[in-house]
Formats: sequence, structure tokens, C-alpha cells
Amino acid sequence: MTATLVGKHNLKQHVLKQQPRTTSGNGGRSSAEGWRRRAPLLPALIFTVLVTQLPFVVTLWYSLRSWNLLRTEGDIFVGLRNYADIFLDSTFRGAALNSVVITLGCVFAAMLLGTFFAILLDRSFKGRGVVRTMLITPFLIMPVAGATLWSVSMLNPSFGLVNWAIGLVGIGPVDWTSSYPVVSILMALVWQWTPFMMLLVLAGLQAQPKDVLEAAQIDGAGWGKTFVFVTLPQLRRYIELGVLLGAIYVVNTFDQIYLMTAGGPGTASANLPFYIYQRAFLGFDIGQAAAMGVVVVIATIFIASFALRLIFRSFDTKD
Repeated sequence: MTATLVGKHNLKQHVLKQQPRTTSGNGGRSSAEGWRRRAPLLPALIFTVLVTQLPFVVTLWYSLRSWNLLRTEGDIFVGLRNYADIFLDSTFRGAALNSVVITLGCVFAAMLLGTFFAILLDRSFKGRGVVRTMLITPFLIMPVAGATLWSVSMLNPSFGLVNWAIGLVGIGPVDWTSSYPVVSILMALVWQWTPFMMLLVLAGLQAQPKDVLEAAQIDGAGWGKTFVFVTLPQLRRYIELGVLLGAIYVVNTFDQIYLMTAGGPGTASANLPFYIYQRAFLGFDIGQAAAMGVVVVIATIFIASFALRLIFRSFDTKD
């Protein structure tokens, strides 16, 4: 009996001693397996860090220095003085305001038009494929070609199609890019981004369950109430995603401003990317241009992170 108890006790002690080794071995194998799966992605990760984060670190370094290529004294460390100077710069504040106006105006108008066209394309009619292809085409055109098209063919004060159209109702010709530069840029941007919003909303419309719409019709809800109380809540995630992606891309608009108005008259239509270009490549002020770039990147990351958190929270919420 005693020998049996001693044997069981020794066996228990042996199992307890061997258990941590087994767990450690499994953990080591799991870690090795994880690194083996991640290994093919490491070159891409290293390349991404080199081409994105390393230039940003260099930009941070330049933003702390007073480096103007037109000055003979050369490169001088000034700390945070560049950041203080740009916030006191009225032109920088005006460019920031233009960036907000252009981004919000483009995203809002493109989303409204995209939703309207998506509702039309959600119905079956003859030639729907052709119409859908024609509506998507503006998004496939290069921004440079689109800006040139609007500047030369659409908004030209002498032979532009917009002046021809408003002339039919008795309105005189308008020099759009000089008199209304921000509105001209918004026209080109809304024309380019409406197809993108339309595709997202159309995907949401085609993904909504048909039985819910049938139940609403059986309950006597008209088209308006069905859209407001049934369809629109279903489209919320698609609309939020379209607004987020559109804002991230539109805030970096450069081609339309450069080709249509060149930021003018003066700096009336310059946004932050174009003003940074002016300070760096026309004013040769590398330090302040770098500081502006850092401020824009930080503001964009902050706003995008906040928006992504709201979107992910809506995806986690059960309908």
C-alpha cells in the first residue's frame, strides 16, 4: 500500500515536472510557425517602411531647420520656430480653409449625386449596362486629362460648353476659373468622384435583403418612407466608407488646382498640398514646407483614425 502511494506520488511529481517543458515546447513551435508564416511578408513590410516612414523621419528633421535655398547662411537648426511661423501665416490658414471647403463640398455633392444615380441604376431598364459604363467612365479618366477637359472644353470663357448652356437661358459668359476658381475646381472634382460614390452606394443597394423591402410594401409604406427608414439605414456603412475614402483622397488634390487655376488668382484657390508645393519648389523654403507637410500628415492621420473608429464601431453594432 505504501509502495503504491509512493509510486503514485512519484508519477505525479514527474508529470508536474514535465508539463512546463511540454508547454514551452509548444509555445516555441507556435512562435516558429508564426514567424514562418510571416516571413514571406517581411520584404514587403521592410520596403513599405523604407519608402514611407524613412522619408517622413527626414521630413521631421527638415522641419526643425531653417533651410532656404536662396539664403547664403545655409542650414540652421531652429527647433519649433517653423511650426510657429506657419500657424501665423495667413496664406497657410487660407489654404487650410480651402482644403476643408473643397474636401467637404466635393464629398457631399458627389455622395448626393452618386446616391441619386445608384438608385436609378438599381432598377431594371433597357440599356442599363451602357448607362452604367458611361457613368463610371469619369472615374477611369486620369486627373490630368479630366482637369484639362474641364479647363479647355467646359469652362473656357470663349467656347466652353458651360457658357454655351447658360447662354441658352440668357446668362452672359463667365470666366469661371478667374471669377469662381474654387467652384470650378469643385465641378471637376465632383464629376470625377461621383462614379466612385455611385458604385459604393449601388453595392449597398444590391446587398440589402429583398424580403425587408417586400415587408415594408406589405405594411403600406411608400417609396419615400421605405427609403428613409429601411434603405438609408442599410446604406449607412457604405456611405460612411465612401465619405472617408473620398475625403482622404480629395484632401490631397493637386492636379486640378495646378492645371485649372494654378492656385489663383493669387492664392485664392490654393489648398494645402499646392501651397506646400509653392513654398518648396517656388519659394525654395524647405524648412517651412517640411513643417507644413508634417502638420498635414498628422491632421490627416488624426481625422482618418477617428473616422475609422466610428466606421468599425458601426460594423460591430448589430443591426
